[in-house]
Amino acid sequence: MRFIYQEWDGHEFPTQEHLEFFDNFMELLLEHGESALDAIEDLELDEEHRKIIEKWIEDGLLDKVGARFKLTPRAIDTLQRKALMEIFRHLRPDSSEGHETEHTGRGGERTDGTRPYAFGDPVSEIDLGATMRNAMARHDQGGPLRIAERDIEVQLSESKATCSTVILLDMSGSMSRWHRFASAKRCAMAVYALIKQRFALDTVDVVGFYSGAEVIPEHRLPLIMPKPVTVFDPEIRVRVPLSGIEDAPQHFTNLQLGLMTARRILARRGGRNKQFFIITDGQPTAHVQGEYVYLLYPPEESTTMATLREAMLMARQGVRFSTFALIEDYFYMDWVGFVDQLTRLTKGVAFYCTGENLSSAIMESYLSGRKRKTLLS
Repeated sequence: MRFIYQEWDGHEFPTQEHLEFFDNFMELLLEHGESALDAIEDLELDEEHRKIIEKWIEDGLLDKVGARFKLTPRAIDTLQRKALMEIFRHLRPDSSEGHETEHTGRGGERTDGTRPYAFGDPVSEIDLGATMRNAMARHDQGGPLRIAERDIEVQLSESKATCSTVILLDMSGSMSRWHRFASAKRCAMAVYALIKQRFALDTVDVVGFYSGAEVIPEHRLPLIMPKPVTVFDPEIRVRVPLSGIEDAPQHFTNLQLGLMTARRILARRGGRNKQFFIITDGQPTAHVQGEYVYLLYPPEESTTMATLREAMLMARQGVRFSTFALIEDYFYMDWVGFVDQLTRLTKGVAFYCTGENLSSAIMESYLSGRKRKTLLS
């Protein structure tokens, strides 16, 4: 177990009532997004709860700009850590060991054994006991003890495998069902918290995809919501300019554009290992062709092929794919054939799960899947 010690910030420890009210507020945020902040002023709160909200403002958890409330960076950090603790309560005991590898290298936890010193090794890693034994073994009893470079041994340590992750989050209209979108936001916040606490060299980004796609900054993640369904026709065939996608119905599923956006992000990231986590509850129903976006329902093969081509492009560049298919309310699972195709063509992995176990599945995949383990000398 690892502990982090830091200076107390002077804030009083919250009472149980404060914690319970904050828990309820967090759930409200996850379920209703930014509208939950707008509703605070309209809630009929008793005097005690009013004082709690005022205390949140005093403690830097909420900020009030004009008539609107905003989450502060401290509130985002608190939400992330809470989500992480909730997930780890349900993980297997060994999952929290993270992604140390069986490689020996620099910068990781020390392990048994030493090796000869090589130019560039940090002085802090020198094993004085092994070095002195080597010097004494060749020491001439008639003279002073001298340490030569060939005597120096350095402590072995586990190497650290850096990883850049992009979570592609389905924001189509169907994600509002069965609380699945709140579960997806919770797991993304937990990954952010995990990286801050344990893997400072890793990066995580979130891309939301719907009829279009956008990068979701960390501070906006708790507040986003799926796009509302605005067209109910049994058959839809719409072509819109890519530059005008914001004016089109937003509730379709454009995973291809999400992958294209994620590809641009990974091009800027420095992690040696790169991976996509795709969270979706249905087959793609939109794709890009030339300067246009096609919104097609029921799904057509042209959309499937365009999406798979983009995925294969990234797989050839070494990006690892993990797809999390949410299946609560699907009684016949024809659409998972797309997930099977995606997994087979990218040589990735697929998880068929519900919103309740999504976070555990993603966390275990993240902790165990950064790098295949091999032994190096």
